[in-house]
Amino acid sequence: MKFTDFGLHPTVNEALEAMGFEDPTPVQEQAIPEILKKNDVIACAQTGTGKTAAFLLPIIHQIASGQGGNLNTIIIAPTRELAQQIDQQLEGFAYFSGISSIAIYGGGTGTVFDQEKTALTEGADIIVATPGRLLSHLNLGYAKLGNVKHLILDEADRMMDMGFNDDIKKIIEYLPKQKQTIMFSATMPPKIRSLAKESMVNPVEINIAISKMAEGVVQEAFLAHDDQKIPLLEALLKDKKDLRSIVIFTSRKVNVNDIKRNLRKLGLDADGIQSDLNQAEREEVLRRFKNQKLKILVGTDIISRGIDIDSIDLVINYDVPGDAEDYVHRVGRTARAQSTGTAWTFINQRDVYNFQKIESLIGTEVDKRPLPTGFSDGPNYNSGGDHSSRPNNTNKSKKRKKKPTGGKPKKDGNAATPSGEKKIAYPMKKKPPTE
Repeated sequence: MKFTDFGLHPTVNEALEAMGFEDPTPVQEQAIPEILKKNDVIACAQTGTGKTAAFLLPIIHQIASGQGGNLNTIIIAPTRELAQQIDQQLEGFAYFSGISSIAIYGGGTGTVFDQEKTALTEGADIIVATPGRLLSHLNLGYAKLGNVKHLILDEADRMMDMGFNDDIKKIIEYLPKQKQTIMFSATMPPKIRSLAKESMVNPVEINIAISKMAEGVVQEAFLAHDDQKIPLLEALLKDKKDLRSIVIFTSRKVNVNDIKRNLRKLGLDADGIQSDLNQAEREEVLRRFKNQKLKILVGTDIISRGIDIDSIDLVINYDVPGDAEDYVHRVGRTARAQSTGTAWTFINQRDVYNFQKIESLIGTEVDKRPLPTGFSDGPNYNSGGDHSSRPNNTNKSKKRKKKPTGGKPKKDGNAATPSGEKKIAYPMKKKPPTE
């Protein structure tokens, strides 16, 4: 099947052709026709499967076909990074359609707030917003939502995890009862089922590769105590200077600066992003990383669903995420758009059980690699769930050195997978908004 088979508006097809989009991914192939039929849709698809285009393209088609109106569509996303990403992709897909859009999220100046207010009163075609910021505007009473035809909830499970359930319900109360509701989620927990039942009418359900990793990802794990993690990181990255793009995830924001500082001591180009940074600082770090002016990005899960880059070579889980689904989203940053990549995870004794849950979720056992030469034994990994502190016998060295001599991780071959969203190539040499 080709994108031209959907019967999309000529301006949409023109943009797709200019960006080199030809073959839809499975979620696009299933979701686009149902959205074009104006059915409510609830789609379960992991990150990197092309879900953003799956809901943007049919909405742009309907607006371009004269089915729009002031403030036609509201898209809600859990984080400002994801809201920006959706708005940037929207700009590319709607390049020839003349459709207006704005991303609304917290952390901006008073001038930005005024621009958002104007969009909500005078009417941009599409608004992409985070729940809290949108609700702040709605509570002030000036937003004109009478023409809203479409409500899209992206990363719905993440919004529930972040405590936005009540905010979403309040936002829905402001919208017309007659509208099309589209929901995308990586998982389908009870809260999502309940929200769908309350807000949707006979939704069509679509399920695509739930919680499975892309085939192009080489997954490896290292059993390491907390005091071994920084030396291990240094040892592994010492021989990886040829990699262009690396993301390091930590579950604790206090670790971000420690990791960044130690990597810089090695002469590595690293910077960090976490919730304590103001909006301008966060955007600048992300901009440098997306434009490959920054090699290593260190961050918490605040960025795990907000980076849309096809060329990330290596993802490192400095800590095992407490939620198994977060592992899928972290590792999903690499091996996108038919590319390949590597994911390393550092497992301390406390995280053994959580990592076993991850392996159960993804349906595969991740290869446990020995620590480099010079490291003492790490924790024990017992598939039976033994949480004792018996040594990990994959490494026979008993002497710990402050500066390990390295040791290269195993290099495994891997094949690319034909899934994932394509990197936006803006038509007619239009400069991407991230630059």
